[in-house]
Amino acid sequence: MKKTNKYVVFKLKEEYYGIPISYVKTLEKTTDITRVPNADNYVKGVMNLRGEVVPVIDLRLRFGFEKKEEDEDARTIVLEIDDIVIGLNVDSSSEVLTIDDEDIDSAAKFTNSFEDDFIKGIGKFDDRMIIIIDTHKLVNTCHKEN
Repeated sequence: MKKTNKYVVFKLKEEYYGIPISYVKTLEKTTDITRVPNADNYVKGVMNLRGEVVPVIDLRLRFGFEKKEEDEDARTIVLEIDDIVIGLNVDSSSEVLTIDDEDIDSAAKFTNSFEDDFIKGIGKFDDRMIIIIDTHKLVNTCHKEN
């Protein structure tokens, strides 16, 4: 029997990334974010999500990409992992895809840059490549540094 997983797919620059849907608490239009003094450059600040204060990470900056002005496509993906709630600011997010495990290659073949620390694998869906994020590594790294 094939093992499949559902991923929330989002875009940074021209690349597609996926996060397991089981960690996604909500997907929000980017709202008012309060800056946090002396935070790392990739920490956008905190947002109020229905009474809960949620730290927000600019994933572009976290991966070492250039900053981009937000537009109407920008989204904040709110994750909950091991009782940690964190928001990831992305360029856009519009779909959930089901990718078979057999269609995901190990990231070991592709790794050579900073962002690769957070890559779990490369998924193939139709004619697209989806970079699967190691969500635990990403959240734990961001959480420990703050």
